[in-house]
Amino acid sequence: MVILGLEMGKQWLIGRLSAILSRIDLIKLLMTDSMKKLSTLIRLLVCAGIAFAGFTVQAQDVKGSAAAGNAKVWLCVGCHSIPDYRADYPLVYRVPMLGGQNAAYIASSLAEYKKGNRKHPTMRSIAASLSDQDMADIGEYYAAQTASSPNNPLK
Repeated sequence: MVILGLEMGKQWLIGRLSAILSRIDLIKLLMTDSMKKLSTLIRLLVCAGIAFAGFTVQAQDVKGSAAAGNAKVWLCVGCHSIPDYRADYPLVYRVPMLGGQNAAYIASSLAEYKKGNRKHPTMRSIAASLSDQDMADIGEYYAAQTASSPNNPLK
């Protein structure tokens, strides 16, 4: 009984597909040359749009400011200013000191956390709230820090 039902369903499906294909053939016959050219033009435009959709204009490089970054690092200091600190959520991570690091490296690392390419959940949530300008400012702030910096001697 089940086999008979499957066979009938298969035949019905083949019939429907035949009807659809014959309608497509009829439409092709009825199309005029100008309609065919327009159809081809539309297809080309759609393909070109898809091809160029991946190209975006690169934003100009954002220039960071260490002075502006000073007001934005309050959340970073809680972990990154403690020598040999290890965070224990979700796993045990060694938290690096950021003072003296390259500004572009810090900004790009924050961007990678924001995109989800880096996986630490706390850093991802913090980076998600930052703009490109914030990331550049934080990068410049930490790049300017040394062991003798008065604002943050632990950096």
